[in-house]
Amino acid sequence: MLKGIARHRPDGMTAFLIIWIGQFVSLLGTAMTRFALTIWAFQETGQATTLALVGFFSFAPTLIFSPLAGALVDRWNRKLMMILSDLAAGLSTGVLLLLYATGRLEIWHLYVAGAFASAFESFQFPAFSAAMSLMVPKSQYGRANGLVSLADSATTIAAPVLAGMLLVVVGIGGVMMLDVVTFVIAVTAVLVVAVPQPKRSLEGAAAAGGLWKESLYGFRYIVERKSLLGVQLTFTISNFFYSIGIILIAPMILARTGNNELILGTVQSALGVGGLVGGLVLAAWGGPQRRIHGVLLGFIGSRLLGLTLMGLGQSVVVWSVAAFLMFFFSPFINGSNQALWQAKVSPDVQGRVFAARRLIAQVSGPLGMLIAGPLADQFLEPAMQGDVWLGALLAPIFGNGPGAGMAVLIVAAGLLGVTSGLVGYAIRAIREVDVLLPDHDASPV
Repeated sequence: MLKGIARHRPDGMTAFLIIWIGQFVSLLGTAMTRFALTIWAFQETGQATTLALVGFFSFAPTLIFSPLAGALVDRWNRKLMMILSDLAAGLSTGVLLLLYATGRLEIWHLYVAGAFASAFESFQFPAFSAAMSLMVPKSQYGRANGLVSLADSATTIAAPVLAGMLLVVVGIGGVMMLDVVTFVIAVTAVLVVAVPQPKRSLEGAAAAGGLWKESLYGFRYIVERKSLLGVQLTFTISNFFYSIGIILIAPMILARTGNNELILGTVQSALGVGGLVGGLVLAAWGGPQRRIHGVLLGFIGSRLLGLTLMGLGQSVVVWSVAAFLMFFFSPFINGSNQALWQAKVSPDVQGRVFAARRLIAQVSGPLGMLIAGPLADQFLEPAMQGDVWLGALLAPIFGNGPGAGMAVLIVAAGLLGVTSGLVGYAIRAIREVDVLLPDHDASPV
């Protein structure tokens, strides 16, 4: 009887949409909790370094465990991997809820809980990405990735507004309780659908071996294909500077507005609106035929028109416009890159390759987060508010009140981040990756 039920589980594009809806609900709950705890943490300490460390501990373990996670995803059931990742995130939020309800929540608890959830999140990206490659037709990769970006952006719009209202009604504890419920919905969505396992290819057979060998296989695969390596190195450059800028946006706005939660929520919603519009365009269009253009032009547009303008702005209107433009390009960057890799890499090794790819692209992110807080708090903020040459030189542009030093660093990060797109176009192996490498289904299997 159980086999009969399993045969009638939704599969293909329908299964993808069900999982997507569950993830969307879960992302909304997580974003509301993150918004509420960001306000709480900044009010407790008043320092950008605190928020930077929360971001670091919530992100670094994902990268550290990615190679091992990728190998296990290709070995084990991908459906199980997605469920375990969601359960761990729900448990993390549940523990924070218990600590808050008993009056024992401290800043360091956010670091530990974030690190725990992040370690299990290392399974989510390669498992979901590799499963999607088999559930969705190759011609629909761009649209499917547009929907994924759409979910991220929609939660960015709705979460600050909903969290702001819920904080008044049910408080931080109520927001976190709702988040736990959304994790249950996400797990249920994965349970009720059929998630296919890939057939073994020649690449998969060659990659088989011990766990250590399989963990390193993704790196060898990428290094042997210089075009793919080059694409990921442009992400390494971009993500380093982007992480410096993005982690400082919330503390800069709170510092410049006297902890005005409404203004911060408005700007964060504008981030989501930009991503939502970009995701809708990508989902309807499917992205450029040469996917690399979506990546490189997206880098240039997001960092120049978004991050740089964000730092130059000193009003909610300018911040909101910059936020919209910054996230409008994000679906094109990530969706085009994801579609590129899904087309080029055989499904049965995508777990390992995608995990290695993520590590190469984002390893610089935690470093940027660690640098951003102390550089702002210990150097740029005092310099811009004190009687020193830097403050006198830049005050006409950035002002000299609280948050001015963080604004300077955000602008510098945005301008330097543009170089990632320019470097990509300067190197033939990167700008012509779409034609230099064959799709995986064009090679003998």
